[in-house]
Amino acid sequence: MIQVSKLLPQGQGLAPVLLKRATTVELDWDVRQKSRFAATDSAGRELGIFLPRGTLVRGGDVLVAEDGSMVRVIAAPQPVLVITHCKNHGTPFDLTRAAYHLGNRHVPIELQPDHLKIEPDHVLADMLRAMHLIVTEQNLAFEPEGGAYAAGHGGGHSHGEHGHGKGHDHHHGHDHSHDHSHGHTHDHGHSHDHSHAAAPVAPSAAPARGRTVSIPVVSHGHVHGPDCNHDH
Repeated sequence: MIQVSKLLPQGQGLAPVLLKRATTVELDWDVRQKSRFAATDSAGRELGIFLPRGTLVRGGDVLVAEDGSMVRVIAAPQPVLVITHCKNHGTPFDLTRAAYHLGNRHVPIELQPDHLKIEPDHVLADMLRAMHLIVTEQNLAFEPEGGAYAAGHGGGHSHGEHGHGKGHDHHHGHDHSHDHSHGHTHDHGHSHDHSHAAAPVAPSAAPARGRTVSIPVVSHGHVHGPDCNHDH
């Protein structure tokens, strides 16, 4: 058995002539979602695949064996349910709703612009038909979406469109210059001139004989501050 422990996503960096020389191996999704499995390539060689845990193998990927030989992976056709919207009574948005409900059930889904694919499940098929979607059974390659933080390349779409390698450099320059100048000038000049004149007091009526009259005294206090300029 030949050991394989390296994977090149979509054969990145390989010349087309090398890809043509590579042997092939057909694997369905049940096998390709595993990181350790055995397989037989198109040349009849027994392969023992030992990849980092969490690695997803996609159709078009290239496995590199310990002897330097390469094996191109083909996504084998398998039974799937193809989901499309009803052109007469629905809209493409119905597929978005379907993907939402399937995602809530953690169902592996292959997302395409005009259809969805899932593995056969009669309960889900009935649910989708009740949502006025068209569900058909077909035998096709299955490439479901991987988790956003999955190891390796998890997306079910083409992986060669946007690759981030070790040499991929993102530089984000942010120059935030804030100049806050707050000038506050407070000039409080208080000039108070108080002239206190004795208010005339009206003569009080003579108290009745035998009765005591109590007259309250109210004191008006005045507080002087350091800037208060009084000349008494």
